[in-house]
Amino acid sequence: MTGPPTTEDAPGLFPAPPMAEQERMVEAMLFASAEPLRAADLAARMPPGCDAAEALAHLARRYEGRGVRLVRVGEAWAFRTAPDLAHLMHREAVETRKLSRAAIETLAIVAYHQPVTRAEIEAIRGVAVSRGTIDQLLELDWIRLGRRRQTPGRPVTFVVTDRFLDHFGLASTRDLPGLRELREAGLLDPRPPGAAAEEDEPPSGQTDLFED
Repeated sequence: MTGPPTTEDAPGLFPAPPMAEQERMVEAMLFASAEPLRAADLAARMPPGCDAAEALAHLARRYEGRGVRLVRVGEAWAFRTAPDLAHLMHREAVETRKLSRAAIETLAIVAYHQPVTRAEIEAIRGVAVSRGTIDQLLELDWIRLGRRRQTPGRPVTFVVTDRFLDHFGLASTRDLPGLRELREAGLLDPRPPGAAAEEDEPPSGQTDLFED
């Protein structure tokens, strides 16, 4: 004679919580997390039978038009301030330093050409890329190591991270602006004909990535 069935014996014995309750669970986890969360991360913490992806879809619609929006960051999700209210956050997001041209160019090449090797970055820029530039972008968690190329030497590739996408308010690299938008925003300053790219190796032994 066997005892009463357990949840292990009959996983469907207890129905999943209502979708409204699943939305509340997802909402609570996203608000409590310092980093964007994937649907799989959310589902792993929810009761059996829950549909985290559907709960995310419902939640995103519910936050449309609000001061806070649920947005996709790569393969993950996070709550972010509505773009039209970003000016209210300026006091809390003051940028005191900027990346050097060498770092901006390297980051842009990775974003638009990923996966890309160091040799390919140097070929596009026309100058050597210092190890300090790559190391600083890795420390900022704006780029990361990708798969090795199946070519002689098996060079490592670089790709941008979800933190990069999150910082610039992008859902994916498909949302990167085109050349026209970059020029209109003043982020792309064409060099005079014949001008060389900025040297990446810092002068006088200086290794700082940031400029004053």
